[in-house]
This record gives sequence, C-alpha cells and structure tokens, in this order.
Amino acid sequence: MNKILIIIIVIINTGIYMAQDRITGKNFATRSEVIAQHGMAATSQPLATQVALDILKKGGSAVDAAIAANACLGLMEPTGCGIGGDLFAIVWSNKDQKIYGLNASGRSPYSLTLEYFKKNDIKRIPSHGPLPVSVPGTVDGWFELHKKFGKISMEEILGPSIKYARKGFPVSELIAYYWDRSVQLLKKYPGFEEIFTIDGSAPKKGEIFRNPFLANTYEKIANHGRDYFYKGEIAKRVDKYMKEQGGFLSYQDFADHKSEWVEPVSTNYRGYDVWELPPNGQGIAALQMLNILEVYPISKFGFGSVEHIHYFVEAKKLAFEDRAKFYADPDFNKIPLTELISKKYADKRRKLINDKRAARSYEAGNPALNEGDTIYLTVADEEGNIVSLIQSNYRGMGSGMTPYQLGFVLQDRGEMFTLEEGEFNTYEPHKRPFHTIIPAFVTKDGKPFLSFGVMGGATQPQGHVQIIINIIDFGMNIQEAGDAPRILHEGSSEPTGEKMMNGGEVCLETGFNYETIRELIKMGHKIRFDVGNYGGYQAIMYDNINKVYYGASESRKDGQAAGF
Repeated sequence: MNKILIIIIVIINTGIYMAQDRITGKNFATRSEVIAQHGMAATSQPLATQVALDILKKGGSAVDAAIAANACLGLMEPTGCGIGGDLFAIVWSNKDQKIYGLNASGRSPYSLTLEYFKKNDIKRIPSHGPLPVSVPGTVDGWFELHKKFGKISMEEILGPSIKYARKGFPVSELIAYYWDRSVQLLKKYPGFEEIFTIDGSAPKKGEIFRNPFLANTYEKIANHGRDYFYKGEIAKRVDKYMKEQGGFLSYQDFADHKSEWVEPVSTNYRGYDVWELPPNGQGIAALQMLNILEVYPISKFGFGSVEHIHYFVEAKKLAFEDRAKFYADPDFNKIPLTELISKKYADKRRKLINDKRAARSYEAGNPALNEGDTIYLTVADEEGNIVSLIQSNYRGMGSGMTPYQLGFVLQDRGEMFTLEEGEFNTYEPHKRPFHTIIPAFVTKDGKPFLSFGVMGGATQPQGHVQIIINIIDFGMNIQEAGDAPRILHEGSSEPTGEKMMNGGEVCLETGFNYETIRELIKMGHKIRFDVGNYGGYQAIMYDNINKVYYGASESRKDGQAAGF
C-alpha cells in the first residue's frame, strides 16, 4: 500500500472518530448521567445543588434540601425565581408509597376589579408595574412542604442562603446575561436598583453579588415562621409599598393566603404513568398530547423524522386550544378535567389531524361536563423520597415592584388573566391566574421512575412530552433526553385571549435533518430557525433494580446534577 493511500485512510479514520462526539450513547449528549446511591440533586445553579447535598448529608429530607436549594436560587438566580413568586411541587413519599401535589400559587387582589380595567380602557393586563402583581405563594409553600415532610429546622434549611446572601457569591454566565436584560427593563421601578445592581449595573459573570436585605428577610422567616411573611412585618411593608405605587395588593390579600394540597392526575403512556398537577396550571396539556400521540408508532418513525415532528406539533396545537379555553382556577370554574385527559376524548380529537398537512387552526374541543424566564429543581434522599419542584416570578425577575429593603421582587403572574368577559380565565378578585409552571413525575408499576421538569413558559408541556418520548420511544438515557434537539411550536391560542393565526410557527433547534425540514415545509408547517425559549431541564431517575439514582441537568443552563 503506497504512502499516499495510507495517509488518506488515516485522515478518513481520524475524521470519523473526531465527528463522533462521544464513544458511548448519542453524539448530541453533553455529558454522562450522574449516578449515586444515597442522594441526588439537580438544579439550575451548581452552588444551589451543593447546598441541597449538604442538607441531605446533615440528615435533612428531600423536601428540606429542595427548600434550601430553592432559597439559594432565589438569591443566585433571581432572573427566574424568588419569594415574590409562586411554587408547585410533586412529592413521592416512600413511607406512604404515594404521590402528593402542592399548589402554592397566589391569588389576585381583593380590591382590583374587572370594572377598574374597563373604566381605564385597559384591554390587557400589563406585564410590569403594580397591576399584574398577585400574592406570592412560595413561602407558604415552603412551610406546607416542611410541615408534612421536613426533618430539620427551617433555621438550618435557610442557613446556607443567608450566609451566601451576606458574604456573596460569583454570578454564573447565563444568569448574568438574563440579569442584565432585566435590569435594563426594571431599574426604573422604586427599590429595584438598590437591591439588584452593583453601581447601577447588573452583576457580570464571575462578579461577587450580595443581597443583605434578602439575608435579613430569610433570617426573620426562619426564626418567626410563615406568619411573619403573611401576617407580620413583610405583609405590612408590601402593603405600604404597593399603595405608594398605585397598586392593589394589600395586607388582607397576604393574611388570607393559603396553599392547597391537590391530587395529581395522570395518564398511562406505553406502560408508564405520567403525573401532572391539575389546573390552574397547564400540566394536563402534556397528558392530552401524550394521549393523542400514543397510537402512532413513534419509535418506528425515528427521532427527528417528518412523522415524529408533524404529529407532535399537531397534537400540541390540539391540546393548546383546550388549554386556552378550559385551564383556569377550579374554584371559579367547573373544569372538565377527567374528560380532557381521557383516552376517549383523545381519540375524538386525533381524528382532526391530517396526516399530510399542517392545520392552520383548530377549535377547542367540547368535552362533556359531568354534572354531579422559572426554575425547576428535583431532589432525592436516601430514604427514597423524591421532590419535583418548580418556582417562578413569571417574566424573569417579575413585575419590577420591589418593596424597599426586603430583597425580592413581586411576581407579575396576574398578566396571565384575560380581560374578556365570560371566559374561564377572566380576571376576578381573589382568583388564581392561569399558570405555566408545572412539575412532573413518572411512575412504573406503582414505583417511582422519573422526577423531572422543563422550564420556560408555554415550552413546558411541550418539553415534558419530548422528554417522555425521548426516553420511552427512542430509548435515550435521561441526559440524552434533555440534550436532544428540541421542537417548539409557537402561536397557539392563549388563556390571555390571543387566537392561533395561520397555524403558528415551528422552531427547531440545530440538529434536525434538512431533508426533513423541507418535507415539513411542503406539508404547510412554517419553520423558524432561531435561539428560541427551548427550556431548562433537570431530572432524577430511580433504578429500582440496582437501587441507585441517575441525575441529569440542562446543558442550555448553568446547572448541575450531583449526588453522593
């Protein structure tokens, strides 16, 4: 064999090995899964993950560690969460062999009425300022979770975040990027700049940030309990601040707040029970999508195929029309929950899908009524308890309303109401708005299998479905399932009143075949290529055979999965 041919063969073989990003698993995986026996935590900020592990090692439960991590994220990732926002959680109790659900979302102000918006000719609730502010439910959520599943004191749980808030921490890359965007928008609101900037600017990557006001607030909550927040000094100071800003959130709104333990709902997808929380959240959209998709041989279609993407997008369009019409506060509406997530209803809706063409629009269904950027984290402990927790201010850092020297911003979740009369999600006083944040859980034969979430507004149910399909249909491990290129359909009808126009748009991450994309365009799908809101994912899987936890963290975020 001559020298030139040998060189060519070496170059070709070298190219083959260089093109393969990994020698095991899918080549788009960014890292291996984390595997550990005694405990696991996956959050969107590595320091928060380490705090969760420290709490577990001190003898804290999975819930204790989740609260500690959430408190740290409220400090370290205020671009997605904080005690001015709401919380939802699903908890697997190994002792009870049962799943529990907590809805810790807050309600609209008593004193703000639909008439106010009409009188002032406001057609839609604004995204920032005093009008979209609803009661923050997170702190009450912490104490409800702790009362039921906690093992160590709240002083120990909040201690690490209090220390970080006083002494400071280095801001991570992606959080610094979103922080800068938020500061440009929100620094005009009184109280914001003093707390969330350094000399008037957002902290840069690697810069040390401190929030001593939040440290003081956490310390008083830890020492005096949830009533200090809802019936004590904090509620009074928020009341005063909101009045000064022309807002409506009052002391009475805080004093009357309470979380609600709810029954999670599920559907079976190819032998796995997928669990979500009922409305006012959007979790059941994922169940509706899975029910529609279950009859298709998705594994045979192959990941990224025309059929895979087409049926996924059409199922999403169908589910989201129901989401726009029916998902709202169940205290104010008779929601046909059982019917919406039934297989029979999915069979009826599936008949609307054209195998060859993308739909320009769908109407919401008519299920019979029976008369009669968010952070996500998950933690598992040595006793087999697992927490799936999601928490948010809604739009990034929230409304901009920053009560003086308390260290946090109030959420703007009230923006999600519609001001159109007669809808399920129409604004009313003391009503919970439609919510986008949803934790998820999967069981197999009555045992825990997967705790996971995908952050990012309307991305979330779409992300949940893709994770399930990637694992169950395409055989990916839980890190690959999150790293795989994502599909995001935008433009469906919304609970705030917008209607789907011309079929919306399909956003595809880099990694899908161009021949597939051309076929989708021929079918009438509008394809968009950009850096979309593809979400942020964390997951813990339990291996019941080897008795170990597998952890995965989102490669698109700053996060970390770690165990011991």
